[in-house]
Amino acid sequence: MSNADLANLSDKLMLTTVVMYIIALVAYAADMGFGRRGAATAAEAKASEAKAAVSEKAAAKVLVGAGGAADVDDDAPAKAAAATDDDVDEERPQVDWPRLAILLNVLGVGAHLGVLVTRGLSANRWPWGNMYEFLTAISFAAVAAFIVVMFRYKARFLGAPVMFAAVIALGVANIWLYDSVGPVTPALNSYWIAIHVSAAITATGAFTVAGAATILYFLKLRVEARGPKTDDHGFLARVPSTESLDRLAMRVTMFAFPIWTAAIIMGAIWADQAWGRYWGWDPKEIWSFVTWIIYAAYLHARSTAGWKGRKAAFLSLLAFAALLFNFFGVNYMFSGLHSYA
Repeated sequence: MSNADLANLSDKLMLTTVVMYIIALVAYAADMGFGRRGAATAAEAKASEAKAAVSEKAAAKVLVGAGGAADVDDDAPAKAAAATDDDVDEERPQVDWPRLAILLNVLGVGAHLGVLVTRGLSANRWPWGNMYEFLTAISFAAVAAFIVVMFRYKARFLGAPVMFAAVIALGVANIWLYDSVGPVTPALNSYWIAIHVSAAITATGAFTVAGAATILYFLKLRVEARGPKTDDHGFLARVPSTESLDRLAMRVTMFAFPIWTAAIIMGAIWADQAWGRYWGWDPKEIWSFVTWIIYAAYLHARSTAGWKGRKAAFLSLLAFAALLFNFFGVNYMFSGLHSYA
């Protein structure tokens, strides 16, 4: 295939990826909203009805023993339970939302990988030389990190927020940031782009998953503050406790932080080779370091001061906000040596 054919294939795979992610987002949301929980609710209702029926039959037996005239079915409890099981099976949703969501998620991330591979082959370089490619790669890293976390920690509840973020990011990349395949500036023609930028992409994707867990933490905390029965209905009923979300955010952050640290160090080495200095107070360098400081403060406060819960989550959210500003705000609000990105 020619380079033009590979570039065209990359664009088509991008469309396929977005469609699969949107359907996966809907499936994850449906799973949280009324997936198998609907069957569980129906089961509880039928079980209550069965218990009421059994109680009525028991009362009838007492009356008969006292001389009352009544026909009592001794097999009523068994029949009621059987009827309950049959009714629940009939009312069980026909769509297996979790499997559909995971299947489309995995197929989508495969197509997403194809977007990056074909784009790189068509340009004969690493496929993150401009903002379109960089945001596409970060979206891939975030979805891939979510899949790992989902299977490792049974965190399917993160599917809806992570897929929503991925769909928005890819929409922004295609509508406002799209750039045709072409050469990059001379400063990017270095093997360091495969090391420094790859590390930054991987860390950003993992931080995005931790940020999604932190946002869910605050939503769940608000619901739990209203009372234990408040979240019986709605998508937050499928979200675990705030303690579990707090631990999950910390574990993912502990994975991403060393990678982000390595990205900053390797960026300094690359800067010395390209510009003759390790550090020049460029806006991108400053905000990358600010992001590192806040995440370091978050992990330090947890490990030494015993911070957890609301205070730790606030630091995590602040660090994620700095990360987003480092990507969007710095690239468009400031000019510097990283403006080509």
